[in-house]
Amino acid sequence: MTLQELKKSIRLNWITILVIGSFAGTILLIIGVTSLSLFHFFHMDSNFQKSVLAGMSSYIFLWLVVGSLTGVIHTVIWVYFVFGGGFAKLTYKRIKEGETNVSWPDVIGMETVKKEVWEAITLLKDRARLKQIGGQIIKGILMVGPPGCGKTYLAKAIATETKLPFLPAVGSDFVGMFVGSGTMAMKNLFKKARILAEIHGGCLIFIDEIDSFARPRQSDRMGNVGAETAHNATINQLLADMDGIKQSASNIVILAATNLSEDDLDPALMRAGRFDRKIYVGRPTLGDRKQLFDFYLQKIQHDSSIDTNVLARRSVMFSAADVANMVKEASLVAVRDKRKQVVYKDLSEAYDRVLFGLKSHMTLSTKEKVWTAYHESGHAIIAYLTHPTDDVVKASIIPRKGMLGFIAPRPKEEIHAPAKDWYLANIKTGLAGYAAEKIKFGTTTSGVGNDFKNAMALARVMVFNYGMGPSGILGDFDAMFDCTGFGSQLNISEETKRLIDKDIQKILHDCLKEVEEILVKENDLFEHFAQELLKQGELEYDDIVEIFKKYGKERAQESSG
Repeated sequence: MTLQELKKSIRLNWITILVIGSFAGTILLIIGVTSLSLFHFFHMDSNFQKSVLAGMSSYIFLWLVVGSLTGVIHTVIWVYFVFGGGFAKLTYKRIKEGETNVSWPDVIGMETVKKEVWEAITLLKDRARLKQIGGQIIKGILMVGPPGCGKTYLAKAIATETKLPFLPAVGSDFVGMFVGSGTMAMKNLFKKARILAEIHGGCLIFIDEIDSFARPRQSDRMGNVGAETAHNATINQLLADMDGIKQSASNIVILAATNLSEDDLDPALMRAGRFDRKIYVGRPTLGDRKQLFDFYLQKIQHDSSIDTNVLARRSVMFSAADVANMVKEASLVAVRDKRKQVVYKDLSEAYDRVLFGLKSHMTLSTKEKVWTAYHESGHAIIAYLTHPTDDVVKASIIPRKGMLGFIAPRPKEEIHAPAKDWYLANIKTGLAGYAAEKIKFGTTTSGVGNDFKNAMALARVMVFNYGMGPSGILGDFDAMFDCTGFGSQLNISEETKRLIDKDIQKILHDCLKEVEEILVKENDLFEHFAQELLKQGELEYDDIVEIFKKYGKERAQESSG
């Protein structure tokens, strides 16, 4: 290490060196003084020893005074470190090259995102060529997307690939009890980053959950102080440091991650020249999920006949974390059942745990089981025969999460802009439990409450927001809410409100009528499905398909295609 590098390292760690040095010096001083005192005491004449012991009370009093002063000094130092930002200077530890343990090939299940990020990595690695043509280094990369999709994992891979020092932080690190603590923490983070950039030619700062402090700043019209002032000051400090980076050209790049939309962050952070790259890290696609299952199954002993294509199709809307959790849960199920390798049955049970929770210990009476079986059979039959996009992958009358039973309709792939038939199919599926109970028993139970709630919400959205009502009324009436007063008020006429209510009820009644006609027409299928549920407790996808094939029925998508 050169003298210049040694000086920079001392600047970077001077507080740590000072604290450790002071502590070690104090301990050595105490040991030295105590040893010297004991040496002289034991070499004294006995009369002198007695006189020393007799005067011990004065020494004890003196040490109490010294101890009190020491306590005051200690308290002052503690207040400084805890509330004055001192600890903030010790918080951010550099993660050295290779310590992230995530290489670029390890990033799987996000191929589209990797292509976007690779351009930024290339610019970071080839800074000299960029400088030759007069270009400027990327100042910030914002990763936006649902939780568990790999934003933090991707940040570590970027650090490994660029071979730059990596300073990780969390948004909550900049939210303190007292005004100024967040600002102090931000200053210290960037101060450390600048020193590391001077030593190593660049530095990466990663701020996870940046929305903890980077929400839009609020005006202080009401004369508020405290949290609001601290929030604004912290954002202002981040903006100043990012602009300072640009002026000093110290080659610091900020990586940030949030689960919220970029519209929920302060607009000043989003402008060009700060976060130059905005990357959406979404849930994995069908091909991505297959890669993830292949990757995680390689880490455990498993049956070679397991088809990851089936698992990928079944796990629509799963995040990368959900896939990892499903494989982990499957291994626990296999160990519990004393198997040496994971089989498909273990993965199926793990899927249910991830999606629906653990099985409940609730005991149903025979009457409740029968009622639940017919209720869920109604849902399953209507979903299978009418839904344009969803598979019915499971039907169960085993309680989970407070539910007496459930069916699991899952789309073949993500649906980004559902059409009218999708809404109608979901309403029909929701009302099918009510219709099944009414047809079989002549009355219904409170178990239809949540089904009604969901069906009405879908019907309202169709009419109120998307112009799908039977009367032809148009518009997104959310735009008609007036929120300028103390409460929100819908500024539409009473006639329009009555028309919206009428449309919602017509959609519900038309769907219910169609559902009742299907269940009456397919009564043999209805009875057989319910009896199979009562016999087995749960029906998997293959079992469900076989039942419908027995009665010559195909899924709605297959029959229409």
